[in-house]
Amino acid sequence: MAGLGMRKSRNFINRIISSSQIHQSLGVLEHIHSASSHRTHLSKFPTKIPTWGGPAALSSSRRFESTEAEKQAECMTDIGDDNQMLDFPGGRIAFTSSMRFIPESPEERIRCYRVIDEEGRPLMDSGLTKISEEVAVKMYTGMVTLQVLDTVFYEAQRQGRISFYVTTIGEEAINIASAAALTMDDLVFPQYREPGVLLWRGFTLQEFANQCFGNKADYGKGRQMPIHYGSNKLNYFTVSSTIATQLPPAVGAAYSLKMDKQDACAVTYFGDGGSSEGDFHAALNFAAVMEAPVIFICRNNGWAISTPTSDQFRSDGVAIRGQAYGVKSIRVDGNDALAMYNTVRAAREMAIGEQKPVLIEAMTYRVGHHSTSDDSTKYRPANEIEWWRMQKDPVNRLRKWIERNGWWSSEAESELRIDVRKQLLDAIQVAERVEKPPIADLFTDVYDVPPSNLREQEKLLRETIERHPRDYPEDVPL
Repeated sequence: MAGLGMRKSRNFINRIISSSQIHQSLGVLEHIHSASSHRTHLSKFPTKIPTWGGPAALSSSRRFESTEAEKQAECMTDIGDDNQMLDFPGGRIAFTSSMRFIPESPEERIRCYRVIDEEGRPLMDSGLTKISEEVAVKMYTGMVTLQVLDTVFYEAQRQGRISFYVTTIGEEAINIASAAALTMDDLVFPQYREPGVLLWRGFTLQEFANQCFGNKADYGKGRQMPIHYGSNKLNYFTVSSTIATQLPPAVGAAYSLKMDKQDACAVTYFGDGGSSEGDFHAALNFAAVMEAPVIFICRNNGWAISTPTSDQFRSDGVAIRGQAYGVKSIRVDGNDALAMYNTVRAAREMAIGEQKPVLIEAMTYRVGHHSTSDDSTKYRPANEIEWWRMQKDPVNRLRKWIERNGWWSSEAESELRIDVRKQLLDAIQVAERVEKPPIADLFTDVYDVPPSNLREQEKLLRETIERHPRDYPEDVPL
């Protein structure tokens, strides 16, 4: 595999070199030709200063063109200082004699796209994509399943049966609706609050339980904390606790899909706190420059653990940052499942069709605590949490819409919730009975032949367990 990658890299570099030589030759011919038609060229340049939206397109289209010093005279107009333009490296820019600073924020905040209101009523001119009864009901049942899953596993952690858990309460629409708009060929790079994406793709309740209990059936062999899911089969990269580290790899994977001409894109999720990490900025710039087909989905839920967005950034949220990096961006109501479905579906078409990145800022509220290690009432009012839970619940909103269409009933609701809870309780009982992975699995799957330091560590661990058996779990095979 490494040899194949090296050959591909060499071929790619050779193509770039050949392309550069061609451009240099063309640049010489263009220079010779332009010397005889200098004045004609000047008359064709625009005499109006472009709007802020213009230079990005100009810069993008000219970024590989020559900007040799001797050509600069051709790029200047001579019709007043405010109408001159110069072809700087990266694109042509107009001059002005007025000193104007770009304001720190726009006069009007970026508007938030939505399709249905809190009562499930479609809004006028929302451009709602037609969704079949089958897909709509599947989206709703997925959101309910995710809600019940969170409740049961949260209770299991409080009972001491698992060590840790993170809920998605209030963010079910972002999870399920975004997943519904993707295909199984799209690569998912999650943060840790997107189990609904995995649920939609076919991860079973038993697989969720196996991972949370870290048993022998867990694909991570019990090495990860609970909720750090992953599935090769479902193109869902394993969750990592470190914030925003999934973003640059998502761009690299997207660029790989582009090179291989695949009809797929990469999708990566992160929170508002992740946008303060360097990896976020590196990833957006990387994606824009390389024109990688990747969708960035930011769950702006108001809180990065206990840090509110007011302490996180001074910009108008996260969507505005996409424009700064040359990435198409949109702000969407993350509690509106239909708006999320519309947006991600359109973003996927743009990412693949135009081979460019897209940034989606999904506005929502983290109704649950950050994790089972957190008590969010210590830093935000309990009545605020309750208001979002009761008045802005994304699950209730979608339910009202499908009920208006005659696709759902109270009887179906009750039956679904009872059935899912029973399945989960059964899955937990099974997961608890499955044997734990052996101690040896702590030291495998990294090196083909374990190095001496790892062999020494394993030996010391086994000796320690033999000396202090009561300090180690009895159900972990030696």
